[in-house]
Parts: sequence; structure tokens; C-alpha cells
Amino acid sequence: MRPPGASALPRCPLGREPSPANAADLGAMRRRVWREQGVVALRLEDITDPWLRQALTNEATRRWVARNGGMTHGR
Repeated sequence: MRPPGASALPRCPLGREPSPANAADLGAMRRRVWREQGVVALRLEDITDPWLRQALTNEATRRWVARNGGMTHGR
């Protein structure tokens, strides 16, 4: 039961709607962060070279542990 005047929507960030950004918007954000801050944001699924994809996966796993879900082997 909600107290009177309380918001109907959850206040936790986990309960918010997904971002309305589409693929073009996300690409523009990645381009901007690369140009302005020198940060690279790549989708592993977009990398066609298996050796390079695995090298990036290994480095990310070393730094931040394995991710949940996603690809496990090759393409």
C-alpha cells in the first residue's frame, strides 16, 4: 500500500524504463566519447576478427571478471 502523495513509479534506478536511445544514438555516443575522452566502447558482436575479439574479451575479463550472458565461444 502506498502512502498518500507517494510516487506510483519505483524510485530505484533498476525499476526505470530502458533508455530510448536507438543504435544510431548509441553509435554517436561511442564516437563522441572516443573523440573527447579517448575511451573506446566496442560491441564484441561487431568485431569480426576472432583473434582480436578473444584478445579484447580476455583483457576485459582480466580487469572486470567475466560477464553474465553474451557470447561464450567464437561467433
